[in-house]
Amino acid sequence: HVQLVESGGGSVQVGGSLKLSCASTAYIFSNCAIRWYRHSPGREREWVSSTSVDGATDYADSVKGRFSISRDKATHTLFLQMNSLQTEDAAMYDCAACAYWGQGTQVTVS
Repeated sequence: HVQLVESGGGSVQVGGSLKLSCASTAYIFSNCAIRWYRHSPGREREWVSSTSVDGATDYADSVKGRFSISRDKATHTLFLQMNSLQTEDAAMYDCAACAYWGQGTQVTVS
């Protein structure tokens, strides 16, 4: 049973922007903190950003000032706005909520 579905990945140039989406269910959205992770070949999964049920947000040092996480209650969707993208940001991005994980969306930067 799929509870989280990521989308919005793609290929961008260095310095470009991309907005990722994580579609959730109303129940999960209202009861779980939702987090973004990323991983690439030869590198373990890295936590990127999180948003709590009460709206608090947090970011990894590597993306602070460039990425912004937000929640849309009406559509129970989580977003990750990614600006000033660098080659180091290229990875598969996954969202997670409680015990659920999405399938990931690929981001390529060149």
